[in-house]
Amino acid sequence: MRGIAILMVIGIHSLPQPLGTPWGIVVDATLRPCVPIFLFASGFLTARSGRVALAKRFQTALIPYTIAFIAAYLYMAAHNPTMDHRATTTVARYVLAYVFVYYYVFVYLGCTIMLWFTYRIVEARDPKDKPEYLGIVLLLAITVGLTIGSYIDPLLDHLGASPSLIQEARLRDIPFWFCFVALGMLIGISHSLRCLEQSRVLLIGATMTLFAIYAAVRVMVIGDAADYDSIAFFGYSALLCLLLLTVQIELPALASLGSGSYFLYLWHIFVVMVLRDHFPLRSFGLVIDFVATYSIAATASVCALFLVKTLASPRVARWLGA
Repeated sequence: MRGIAILMVIGIHSLPQPLGTPWGIVVDATLRPCVPIFLFASGFLTARSGRVALAKRFQTALIPYTIAFIAAYLYMAAHNPTMDHRATTTVARYVLAYVFVYYYVFVYLGCTIMLWFTYRIVEARDPKDKPEYLGIVLLLAITVGLTIGSYIDPLLDHLGASPSLIQEARLRDIPFWFCFVALGMLIGISHSLRCLEQSRVLLIGATMTLFAIYAAVRVMVIGDAADYDSIAFFGYSALLCLLLLTVQIELPALASLGSGSYFLYLWHIFVVMVLRDHFPLRSFGLVIDFVATYSIAATASVCALFLVKTLASPRVARWLGA
């Protein structure tokens, strides 16, 4: 699932921006569940392990992010002579991940903190009651997260926030993103995987229906047509996560990409940015631009991952996210 998700991430970032055509929006909508898949998988695996190693997860996420942040900062500075280099601005860029597309790092860390806190809530319960109580807490978390996701943008708009600030806030709507972690945990503790597998045909139909709704909402700008953080997005993404889990794809190549997905996430964007800044692929048309950018970025990133895993020491590979 993580291997599929990282290929979807590269696809999103390879699309010509802004998305000015219906086909571009539909392709983008198809690929958008990539972040939910990562979060769902994290929740599912955490439920199976029964613990959250908070310090280890922070270390594993922040060291590679810091190295990639420095590289991204230098790239941005080289391409923008008027870039603001004040210390406060730089710290804000790091904390809020205002370089390239790294907002997911702090979405993951925020969800990890909520996950740790969830286990703390049920820690004092009787062992016999823990699974049921944990399920209730997770259902409440999903309810709260969807509610916040539905009203955070109208609230910010009512308070006079700019559209760009609203977009940034929605990208970092931790309670909403935690819904996918909570869903993964619910499936992980419920032992209902066989039941889902028996309902695969129904699940495929429901997933396709909700995708059609989500894509139509975005193409026709009906109601909340946001890329992320909407009920339509949650419905499509949640069912796609369940569908991928029931399919149980067993491909070593995808598993290898999944194990190095953090490296691919952090470093593929450099290939995309170089292509956009220095190669006029857009002059060949939007479709060729997308296909060429995706093919080159995916191939170069995967080759880089293979080289790092082969040539670098285990410590250096971990520092780079591999």
